[in-house]
Amino acid sequence: MKLPHALSHWFPHKYAIDAKRLGDERTLAWSNLGYWADTSDYKTACRQLADGLADAVQLSSTDRLLDLGCGQGASLQHWVEHYQIQSLCAVELQLDHVKRIQHAFPQLEKMIQGSFLDLRPDTFKPHFDVVMCIDAAYHSALTSFLTAVGSVLKSKGRLGFHYLLLSEKWTQLPVWQRQKYKYLLKAADVELDDLADVTTTEHTLRAQGFDQIQIVDMTTDVFGGFARYMASRPYHSKQNIDERKIRATAKLCQYLCDQGIVRYVQIAATKQ
Repeated sequence: MKLPHALSHWFPHKYAIDAKRLGDERTLAWSNLGYWADTSDYKTACRQLADGLADAVQLSSTDRLLDLGCGQGASLQHWVEHYQIQSLCAVELQLDHVKRIQHAFPQLEKMIQGSFLDLRPDTFKPHFDVVMCIDAAYHSALTSFLTAVGSVLKSKGRLGFHYLLLSEKWTQLPVWQRQKYKYLLKAADVELDDLADVTTTEHTLRAQGFDQIQIVDMTTDVFGGFARYMASRPYHSKQNIDERKIRATAKLCQYLCDQGIVRYVQIAATKQ
C-alpha cells in the first residue's frame, strides 16, 4: 500500500542511506557496500568497488556511459574526474538524490528519475557503449534487469554489475533453512527466487544475448569487509532508523559471509 503523497516525505525511501553515518559527508557521496581489500576507509572501499567494475568492462574516455542506480552521485563524479568520460547519463530512483545531482553536477548529459527496469530506448540515443550498475542490480530479477539494459546497449556494448548467486551448498539445505534465507533476504529487498547458481546465471545471460561473461566472487572483501568496518565504528548514543538500517545490513553481511550460501559477485559481459 502506498503512503498518501502528503505524508510520504516524512518517511525515508527504502533504499535511502545516510552516507554521513558511513563515513562520507560530501554532497555527492558514496553509498555502496565497498570492496575492502587493503583499506579500512569507507570512501576508498566504495571507490575500489567502482574501479573493479570499470576495469572489468575496460572503461575508456571515449565510451558513452550509462550509470544505473547512481545513488548520491559519487560514481558520476568519479567517472568524469578519473576516467575522463565525456558522454555520461544516469538513472536514479530517489528523487532527492536526482535533484541534488542535477544541482551539483550540471554537466551531466542526462539524469533520469525512475527505475532502471523501465528504461526507454527512445530516451537514450545514441545507445551506450557501456552500462554499469554498482551494488544495486540484485534488488531486481536478473532477466528483467538484462532486458532493460539490452534495450539501450549497443551491439558489442559492455555491461558490468554486481549480483548475488547461490553456492553449491544451497542444494544441501533443508526446507526450513531455505525459508530462513528467504526471510533474511526479503528484509534487504532481495527476492530469493531471483537468485540462482553460477551455471544458471551464465545461461540466463547468454539467453538474453550476452557473451564474454566474467563472474568474480567478491564475497569476503565486500560482505566480510563491510561487516568488519561497521563493527569498528562506534555506536551512536541515539540510533535512528538510518543507523539501525546500516547496522542490520552489516549483521546480514556477516552472516552471509560466514555461511557461504549466498555469494556476492561482479559480473561483466558483452552484448552480442
